[in-house]
Amino acid sequence: MEPVTLTTARLLLRTPTPRDTETVLAAVQDPDILRWTTIPSPYLREHAQGFTEQLVPEGWASGTMFTWGLFLPEGEELVGMLSLTKRSAGTAEIGYWSTKEQRGNGYVTEAVEAAARWAFGEWSIDRVEWRAEVGNHASRAVAERVGFTIEGVLRSSLVHQGVRRDCWVGALLPSDLGLPSTAQYLPASQ
Repeated sequence: MEPVTLTTARLLLRTPTPRDTETVLAAVQDPDILRWTTIPSPYLREHAQGFTEQLVPEGWASGTMFTWGLFLPEGEELVGMLSLTKRSAGTAEIGYWSTKEQRGNGYVTEAVEAAARWAFGEWSIDRVEWRAEVGNHASRAVAERVGFTIEGVLRSSLVHQGVRRDCWVGALLPSDLGLPSTAQYLPASQ
């Protein structure tokens, strides 16, 4: 699939390219990004280069992972990153981070909702899953603001820096955003 550019009221969501390598490298030096994501630590130039030159374009080309840089339209300042990864038929997992300077502005919340709407409408996804290490309250707050239902804790489900950790899991369905599903959904009886 060819990369897709999305826009929101305040953001331009576009594919990070090799011209963004140094910007990504600088942003990911933030200890909070390294603490709460599964990005390699230490994060070196070759990691950023592999991300912008291989991982991102290969994900789009294969239709398995769609990554957007979150940019302010004026000057294209990087404010975060977001990926949707196909996990199974009709299901994708979302991951995201925000630059230190732009946290608290609601940019990631805005981008997550836009990407989810795109996935439901254009990618035939009926479930977007979110996972974060237990304790990552900022990520959980974004998920909850968008409308994700927190479904529980998966024990020993996430490997971060060689250590297995518990993670929260949540899901967003098209109906949570007032959108139709591509497949019929029959919730459990109460």
